[in-house]
Amino acid sequence: MEPRAPSPGIPHPLQPPLQPQIQPRLCDVSSTSKASSVHALSITQSNEADDERSLSESDDPAEDDDDDDDDLFSMGPDSSTVRDATERPMYEGEDTRYTSSKELRGFFMYGWAAEVFVVCGMGSFIPITLEQLARERGWQENDRSKPCTAGVHVPASFPNSTANFAKPPAGDAQQCVVDILGVEINTASFAMYTFSISVLVQALIIISMSGAADHGRFRKTFLLTFAFAGSTATMLFLPIVPAVLVLGALLAIIANTCFGASFVLLNSFLPLLVRHHPEVLLDDSSEEEYSETSVDENERESPEGPEETTALLSSDPTAVKDDDRQPPTSTSRELRLSTRISSYGIGIGYIAALIVQAACIMAVRLMQSTLFSLRLALFIIGAWWFVFTIPVAFWLRSRPGPPLHLDPNKSNMGTAWEYFKYSWKSLWRSVRHARRLKDVLLFLGAWFMISDAVATVSGTAILFAKTSLEMKPASLALITVTATVSGIAGAFTWSKLSVMVGLRPGQTILACICLFELIPIYGLLGYIPAIRRLGVLGLQQPWEMYPLGAVYGFVMGGLSSFCRSFFGELIPPGFEAAFYALYAITDKGSSIFGPAIVGAITDATGEIRPAFWFLAVLIGLPFPLMLLVDVERGRRDGIAMAQELEEAEALESSHEYARNDPGPIHLIDEEDDERRG
Repeated sequence: MEPRAPSPGIPHPLQPPLQPQIQPRLCDVSSTSKASSVHALSITQSNEADDERSLSESDDPAEDDDDDDDDLFSMGPDSSTVRDATERPMYEGEDTRYTSSKELRGFFMYGWAAEVFVVCGMGSFIPITLEQLARERGWQENDRSKPCTAGVHVPASFPNSTANFAKPPAGDAQQCVVDILGVEINTASFAMYTFSISVLVQALIIISMSGAADHGRFRKTFLLTFAFAGSTATMLFLPIVPAVLVLGALLAIIANTCFGASFVLLNSFLPLLVRHHPEVLLDDSSEEEYSETSVDENERESPEGPEETTALLSSDPTAVKDDDRQPPTSTSRELRLSTRISSYGIGIGYIAALIVQAACIMAVRLMQSTLFSLRLALFIIGAWWFVFTIPVAFWLRSRPGPPLHLDPNKSNMGTAWEYFKYSWKSLWRSVRHARRLKDVLLFLGAWFMISDAVATVSGTAILFAKTSLEMKPASLALITVTATVSGIAGAFTWSKLSVMVGLRPGQTILACICLFELIPIYGLLGYIPAIRRLGVLGLQQPWEMYPLGAVYGFVMGGLSSFCRSFFGELIPPGFEAAFYALYAITDKGSSIFGPAIVGAITDATGEIRPAFWFLAVLIGLPFPLMLLVDVERGRRDGIAMAQELEEAEALESSHEYARNDPGPIHLIDEEDDERRG
């Protein structure tokens, strides 16, 4: 099967540039061969599967893709309709095959497996369990002689009972404190501080492993390693008791760190799935046919033509001008497809979280909301994460990056150290590059505060409901169910809603921020004397948590999918893993501050409600930054930077070659030399 010629037309921002060390010449393809390749659409499915297998020498179990006829998750035209040829790899080991339905199932399956941890674990049962473990070791803040046991008063009724409406507005409940390593802290603050520490560790791990994930076949290996380690740590909560409270916090740190690292790796697969997706490549093929007659024949056949090494990323300046002629409200098909895949992934994850949360609530209620029932719920969450990660190993392809050429004689520790150094140097380079990309910098600044607010609001709300509104664990878990159901609706609704209303992705994110701001503002209504005397509104009654949970979930369904795909449109093509690591560090690293600040406010004031002032400011700050982001300008700047970086690397490579070149070899005739002598 002949290689497919790269498109000489409009550039596509998700295509990586060739590595300067390895620049294979793509075969010249004439107009006739292109036309014949279009007729090759009739190739049978069995031959396509055989062709796929012949393209890879990997022993990855996901490489043998024999069910591409299953269009369940193909999100567009099936690969059989465009698998007319295969691009020649741009570097050693590159997988240029089209995205298959099985590969998309692997991507979605990890969301199905791991989303339950962030929704049901970190969003519900881990903070509840940590607070309860601390409470059973602590004492009441206003009377150190009285222990804070599990028998603290809670409403006896189920959360949807009318009895919750009758709860008197007697102010927030009495808080408890506990001694942790010689420091006395609020039991609610203990959970918030644990989360902040886990985020710090998570950020360091993400940075350190980014180099190994970006090069070679380590990306998928790391994803599976973190997944199995995190799920195991979650299951190990089962034997934890108050006497080993610190060990429980350590398990929470390990589990959250592994989850965050694995999702960074999963996010780095998204641009690759989009780039090789049949829906994108079919459109490229049509554009290529249409523009073929307007392209100079010598330029297409010249071995020095830029298209021969840039494929979908063209260095032709007119290509960028073509992109400029798009209306400002247009959205590229890559961004549309990326948003759609991302939305489906989030929605599928929320469905899984809903199922697991229902099972956990049932277990907690049957066991009378005991501490053991909370630990059992965490075991269920970890087991779900572990079991459903197994199919990912078989369905998701490795999609290796360009190899990092290291000394093969180095020991394993030496190789690991080289990857470690490369990762931190790459981060610094990414930061320097991001500083030159105005829209990337603006978005990351906004995302820093959005992600911090999202993580902080979730934990603060659950702990406020448990300690101030005195809600039972089953009732608290039901808040998460409400948020999850709403999140499913949001994940599948925001993309359609934005099209109906005519909102661009950036405007949709702004709408989510405005809706998100309602949550802390509603909590602050409890400070108004008239509302306080009324005894309802302003988070004075437990039932008020459920409408706010629905708002939170609906907002998260939009933010989770739109922000991830929106950022993918701004980054330089070919540097996805490095910039997604920067995105993840901004996301996870920001969450160090919010929970820690809420914990400090709680320790200083003795209650959680004052933290709503901080949350209101934190959610509102990203709005003006997002107003300044221009996705079209960001895409053009990203493409220009990718070309500039590629040229710089090629120049550096040529200088290195010149330094090592011994020069021409002169053959000397010894007899002539003797006669001259």
